[in-house]
Amino acid sequence: MRRDVFQAIADPTRRAILSLIALQAMTPNALAEHFDTSRQAVSKHIKILTECQLVTQQLSGREILYHFNAKQMKEVDQWLQQFKKLWEDRFSQLDQVLLNLKPDDYEK
Repeated sequence: MRRDVFQAIADPTRRAILSLIALQAMTPNALAEHFDTSRQAVSKHIKILTECQLVTQQLSGREILYHFNAKQMKEVDQWLQQFKKLWEDRFSQLDQVLLNLKPDDYEK
């Protein structure tokens, strides 16, 4: 089943995993130490992140290191850009309203 990036980041545990491995590559055991769930549960989250290519694997001896793949987050960034423009426009409008307020308007 093909999952998309938005499904992957919808879960708070998966977002936390991404935050951790964005700082440094980690093994599944090292990741599991940060959560109050089983290692198997963390592995299921890693599997989904890997399917969505947000995480890449690198074999290091007998261990697997998981790395953050920032390129895949571009899809999220591009989707958010439309809202960023909307927010910036609204804040600019609010700035104009505040600049046009007269001191007497503050007391009303």
